Amino acid sequence: MKLNTNSNAYTITYAAVVVVIVAFLLAFAYAGLKERSDSNERIDKKQQILAALNIRNVDKVQTEDKYKEVVMTDAIVNAKGDILKQGVQKDQDGFKVDRKSMSSECLPLYVCKVGNETKYVIPMVGKGLWGSIWGFVALNADGQTIYGAYFSHESETAGLGSLIKDEPFQKEFQGKKAYLNGTPALKVVKSGTVKDANTECDGITGATLTSNGVNDMIHKYLKNYQAYLASLNK
Repeated sequence: MKLNTNSNAYTITYAAVVVVIVAFLLAFAYAGLKERSDSNERIDKKQQILAALNIRNVDKVQTEDKYKEVVMTDAIVNAKGDILKQGVQKDQDGFKVDRKSMSSECLPLYVCKVGNETKYVIPMVGKGLWGSIWGFVALNADGQTIYGAYFSHESETAGLGSLIKDEPFQKEFQGKKAYLNGTPALKVVKSGTVKDANTECDGITGATLTSNGVNDMIHKYLKNYQAYLASLNK
């Protein structure tokens, strides 16, 4: 029996078969590449945490070893300052919390050692001009002074808001005070309007909304971690 290739039935059947084959191939490819994709995401996150500790330009091979060397625990705390999980096994508690799952009741906290000095790295996530922005801020053992910072973005404007990912912007945060009198004090202000060099950082020229997004994100998470960090000095 000769197939009528001009019939609607043939067209629908042919399209259905193609869709099934393509879906199968995509599923097969996803399954085959998932492990590699997950590994790349894990390495990238660890590189960002290391960058906040001013450890940059570490290749993929070196990242795991360097991360194990400097990150002692990946705890989970809440906005009340309670420690929900100690994170002593590394990569099993705070590290597994993705940005979408972060809240005042679920705050990852990385306790690190750089040289012989303790550092606390807090992750944060916010909203830029076009999409999500996020970052990691490292504080000294006093829980008050910024040691380093790293920020990134999903889709900010190239050459403007995207500059939050560059080292020159991130270096501005080093040595700034995160808190004054127990209140979040670190700010990102309009470029060229810094009045308090202890607490204010220059925003990016021409990227006011992205700069405001970074400022709002920092304020929100400094407030969330405030109770825990304040307890370090008690």
